[in-house]
Amino acid sequence: MKRSILLGVVALAISLQSCNNSTNGEIQMVSPVQVYEAIYGAESLQLVDVRTSEEYEVSHLKNAQNICVTSDDFREKVAVLDKEKPVYVYCKKGGRSAQAADILKEMGFTKVYDLQGGLTSWQEEGLETVN
Repeated sequence: MKRSILLGVVALAISLQSCNNSTNGEIQMVSPVQVYEAIYGAESLQLVDVRTSEEYEVSHLKNAQNICVTSDDFREKVAVLDKEKPVYVYCKKGGRSAQAADILKEMGFTKVYDLQGGLTSWQEEGLETVN
């Protein structure tokens, strides 16, 4: 009896947490496979590579636009993005994209997704980049 109550409470907590993340504009960490499916699926999204232009020129994800998070005009450049459409951000390993995701959330973007492990994890999965 105690076990079934405990399992019910855990299931409810997980359910509430997942609902909470999807409705209040929290930043969601996503795997390379989830990003790949979003890019190549029917979903309309905005994909932002937040690395430097030099890093972007070496390789990047298909259809990604380059807006460097460390540039002085980052906020100005991302302000033209649609705040209601999903925005996926990535960098090399995840540090700069976490910074960018925080800024986007602060600016009122409602669907912010951060590629966990960045381009490094994308490549470790054997997924394609553009040169």
